[in-house]
Amino acid sequence: MNKAQLIDEIAKKTKQAKAQVRAVVDAFIGAVESVLKKGDRLSLPGFGTWYVASRKARKGRNPKTGQTITIPGGKVPKFKAGNKLKAAVKK
Repeated sequence: MNKAQLIDEIAKKTKQAKAQVRAVVDAFIGAVESVLKKGDRLSLPGFGTWYVASRKARKGRNPKTGQTITIPGGKVPKFKAGNKLKAAVKK
């Protein structure tokens, strides 16, 4: 499912206009980005938690040349599913 399909699905279930749903989805995505930029966590109990993790620098290989390269470390966004979401997927 992509963003447009998600908007369609939410619009059907809530009987709202697609434009309104699109604005809410965009606002939600913006809020998640804003929280993660600050380095904070966003938790929706039962659904999951978004957070920022640090990744160490590591060695890799250039597939064309086989040369060893250093892949720099950095911060990456992560998501951990909550118990209700895990249970829903298992069924």
